[in-house]
Amino acid sequence: MERMPALYIGHGAPPLLDDPVWSAELKQLAGSLPYRPKAILIVSAHWESAPVTLSASRAELVYDFGGFAPHYYQMRYDTPDASAFAQRIAQMMPDGETVHQHRTRGLDHGAWVPLKIMFPEADIPVLQMSLPTHDPASLVGLGARLRELRDEGVLVIGSGFLTHGLPFLKEFRIDAEAPGWSKDFDAWAAEAISKGDVDELAAYRSKAPGMPYAHPTVEHYTPLFVALGAGTSVDAPAEQIIDGFWMGLSKRSLKIA
Repeated sequence: MERMPALYIGHGAPPLLDDPVWSAELKQLAGSLPYRPKAILIVSAHWESAPVTLSASRAELVYDFGGFAPHYYQMRYDTPDASAFAQRIAQMMPDGETVHQHRTRGLDHGAWVPLKIMFPEADIPVLQMSLPTHDPASLVGLGARLRELRDEGVLVIGSGFLTHGLPFLKEFRIDAEAPGWSKDFDAWAAEAISKGDVDELAAYRSKAPGMPYAHPTVEHYTPLFVALGAGTSVDAPAEQIIDGFWMGLSKRSLKIA
């Protein structure tokens, strides 16, 4: 079986579901995979919890947003039971490290919004894994432990946003002009990604232009390191499959061999 790539994707707010441009890009990304995933493991910016925890094997969605149209709160994404998949992940952890599973927590919007676009049939078992730290080296190590899942047809996804300075946006339109700090951070990251320079990406607090405006909090950036760690070679350049901006934020997304 051909090895499934890992992904780092921007997930957007629920209105992404009605954006024909970005939705088409995510659908094209899903269609470019070598085959349909047997299961999906996704780490979202919106679940920060240590130690590492898995979502329930079958649970309702988490509507962790406010101020949007009522129909977004009625959406469903009823995936198959993932109990066997959860057991497989537990087996992969180092001796003495237990992976806890939340009995009721479902998929938050960082998981279900992009997956609803990419795999609308909801016929693939999905588990969400919590983001246990923001330390790049630790997250690369976590991704490395997940790498062998890719040989079993599992799609490993880090879901965030390459820039996420919401407090500093002046316009909330999908086609709003990207602020300078968003453009600068995006260009810096694109160059580092093209070189496979994980050390540069990990030093974003001191080296990235546009900080701290691009990431006043860093939970939308750090899932990148889980995805990079799950790559075959952590310092190999990733394929930058989606670029551009959405509401002024960088939606740059990666496919990692």
